[in-house]
Amino acid sequence: MTVKTLQDLLAEGVEGRGVLVRSDLNVPLDDNGRITDPGRIIASVPTIQALVEAGAKVVVMAHLGRPKGEPDPKFSLAPVAAKLAELLGRNVQLAGDVVGYDALSRSEGLTDGDVLLLENVRFDARETSKDDAERAKLAAAYVELVGDDGAFVSDGFGVVHRKQASVYDVAQVLPHYAGTLVAAEVEVLQKLTQDPARPYAVVLGGSKVSDKLAVIEALAPKVDTLVIGGGMCFTFLAAQGISVGSSLLQEEMIDTCKSLLERFGDVLHLPVDIVAADKFAPDADSKTVASTEIPDGWMGLDIGPESVSRFAALLTEAKTVFWNGPMGVFEFEKFAAGTRGVAEAIVTATGKGAFTVVGGGDSAAAVRTLGLPDDGFSHISTGGGASLEYLEGKELPGISVLEG
Repeated sequence: MTVKTLQDLLAEGVEGRGVLVRSDLNVPLDDNGRITDPGRIIASVPTIQALVEAGAKVVVMAHLGRPKGEPDPKFSLAPVAAKLAELLGRNVQLAGDVVGYDALSRSEGLTDGDVLLLENVRFDARETSKDDAERAKLAAAYVELVGDDGAFVSDGFGVVHRKQASVYDVAQVLPHYAGTLVAAEVEVLQKLTQDPARPYAVVLGGSKVSDKLAVIEALAPKVDTLVIGGGMCFTFLAAQGISVGSSLLQEEMIDTCKSLLERFGDVLHLPVDIVAADKFAPDADSKTVASTEIPDGWMGLDIGPESVSRFAALLTEAKTVFWNGPMGVFEFEKFAAGTRGVAEAIVTATGKGAFTVVGGGDSAAAVRTLGLPDDGFSHISTGGGASLEYLEGKELPGISVLEG
């Protein structure tokens, strides 16, 4: 990636300077507002810590959830600020607004090594506006928080595929640098697209074919194995004329799946058995059946043991593996075996020298929920959507602006 990095900024000197950092702190919360997986906060610490230690006045921008362009207490970054402070071992101020009076007052009072976290940037509708002028106005307000000699560090890989004020427009105003996360993520994705070691296997799960259609189209001609699991597998099974009971099904995608199977049948691999349940619940009655024999009124919530065995045979011999999406409803222990089995096969491949990447989102959550070792994979991405769009061949605005 031909852009300046955090190391370049540190070499130039940041002591006494204000530095805007766009981090990805969009962590999951439970019903009581407690963080259930702090992975993204943990991953964001190295860049912030390096700036703090170098004497910068750090102003962090981040979002949480999908508020509708106005303040919403349930999407406040308060729990994130507390966790970030714990990990940094220092106080982290939380502004009461995005770029209003409190944010400006606090930023003016920062001393060297201080950290200020702005409130959820998506509380301001201009952050995600399609109007370039509106986003530019917000970007100018962000810049005011660090002053004319400030700098911008892009470290939120999970949002670099979005043309948003804190991701794209700020970089057009301030000297800009790629944080350690963004630089590392792009390096990993380049390894997946530029002459990857073979056999090259991709594992895709999740609920909807439509969410993964573009990446299937892009990768199927380039990989040796493409495993399909999760809820999306049932639309593929239906495309083969198989009854899938009350399993998740995108009827409008059946013809598309038929076409994919016709064109890439030698690469695509579907489950041969399914763990079916009589309802969507952790205590549902369940049984393992052939994928061709899902009972009427029952739904598939995981892939079965024979499917795990077949997929594992392919994955453990691969030299490059990209995994995005669980094989079943891993949040319910009863339906977690498929995801665990496939993940363990990828861990085995890693141990044999394969380059293995977990593509963020639910897959990264599954690694932690199921107690799998982080070092069992070559890389665990912090941005599932950005990873997929990169592999689809799309331009990522938050990356392209750094290169400009």
